[in-house]
Amino acid sequence: MEEEPIIHSDNEEKMIPQNQEQQLTKRERKLLKKQQKLENLALKQKKQSQKRGLLWFFVSLLIVASVLGISWLSKYETNQGSLPLIDSISIDDHTKGLANAKNVLVEYSDFQCPACKQYNTLLKRASDEFGDKTQIVYRHFPLKSIHKNADLAARASEAASVQGKFWEMHDMLFDNQESWSTEGNPRNTFNIYAERMGIDIEQFKKDIDSNEVKDRVNKDYVSGINIGIAGTPTFFLNGKQINTPRSYDELRDILQ
Repeated sequence: MEEEPIIHSDNEEKMIPQNQEQQLTKRERKLLKKQQKLENLALKQKKQSQKRGLLWFFVSLLIVASVLGISWLSKYETNQGSLPLIDSISIDDHTKGLANAKNVLVEYSDFQCPACKQYNTLLKRASDEFGDKTQIVYRHFPLKSIHKNADLAARASEAASVQGKFWEMHDMLFDNQESWSTEGNPRNTFNIYAERMGIDIEQFKKDIDSNEVKDRVNKDYVSGINIGIAGTPTFFLNGKQINTPRSYDELRDILQ
């Protein structure tokens, strides 16, 4: 008699793994759970490693950006001291020192500028120490928008220059800056300074408002604008702009 083949249904096949799992011993189930924990721990460590990798990537990116930024700023600061002097020294310039000196230091300055007053003290020392090696040149750059008396002070120095007293008036204006700079109209004060120097006061009063004197001040100012000067004091050594020295020792090192 032919036997009927035994046929297992799909449901019966699917039940086999479940039955087998039920047949696992207590020790095997414990090992299985331990294996699952190890796999979960490995997955967690992998994710943490990926996070650390991303963190270090962004940190490295920030470091590179910082280095490039510092490099750019350094280059910018260097370029700040690279303006060329356009107008060469002429007989119209106000100079101290030998005409054939090794160094020529040109200063664009404003008589009402407090920083310019401080640097005037340094330049006096430099003139005493390096007078045989450095020619110092003064040029006007009155910041009219913020120093209301600067232009008139520049004209006062030029009116004194007509009578050969430029440097005397130059020093007088800087030495007494706190006094006249706060006045509404310092003309009378400038007249007093001129009288102290033995200047013909009537001539001085005419010259301070003359077109020749105004043009002389404006000539320096325009030359500074053409170069690109934005503030005072601004220094040029042998035709090239230098960074403003922070002390006399630094100025001495530059001139040496």
